Amino acid sequence: MNIVELKNVCKSYPSFRLQDVSFALEAGTITGFIGRNGAGKTTTIKSMLNLVHTDSGEVSYFGLSLTGNETQIKQRLGYSTGTVSWYPRKTIRDIAGITKSFYPSWDEEAYRHYLVLFGLDESKKPIELSEGMKVKCNLLLALSHKAEVLILDEPTSGLDPFSRDELLELFTELKAHGVTILFSTHITSDLERCADNIVYISRGKIRSDCPKATFLQSFGKPGETLEEVFLRMEREVDA
Repeated sequence: MNIVELKNVCKSYPSFRLQDVSFALEAGTITGFIGRNGAGKTTTIKSMLNLVHTDSGEVSYFGLSLTGNETQIKQRLGYSTGTVSWYPRKTIRDIAGITKSFYPSWDEEAYRHYLVLFGLDESKKPIELSEGMKVKCNLLLALSHKAEVLILDEPTSGLDPFSRDELLELFTELKAHGVTILFSTHITSDLERCADNIVYISRGKIRSDCPKATFLQSFGKPGETLEEVFLRMEREVDA
């Protein structure tokens, strides 16, 4: 069952165009979203959340169009940009207090669990945190209201290898509980470890949307890693 669907989403800027982006996310799967800087990953993710107004196309969740159902849908989504850029001088405790007022589904037990898991101090302010800890802070908030879909833009950026390993294990655990995850990353080894599907975007167009095994079989050469396949495909686009 597709829990998220994009159909022919377009967005034009003076120097870039997102062109007829279409793909779907199945319930309880992890999808890696890959593409070089400027390929359209962040624009796509922002379009999925109505953070930018698209020129055309449709985004739907749980069988409901985002248009006209945004508030209802966003109660069931978690979103992380990888860093915390708002309320930099408020404590994590204060930020959580503000955030939970927007979510009737806020789970205080889950919040406490992830606070300990991520090693976060409620009395700290985002401005006092390392980049890796800012990532964990944003994920803490995204995971504390029982989100059914997580949309994550570079969630492992800035994390040390141990923290990345913990996060990938968490993704696998969440998937086992039916959570659907889309995350963009440049760290393709993370996708080799936990992704079920790969969506590949290049120059504003979706070049592939398929299971990871199919992607490697269709585009890879014997012995190539996912990173090597991706780099070779990008060089072919440039040629």
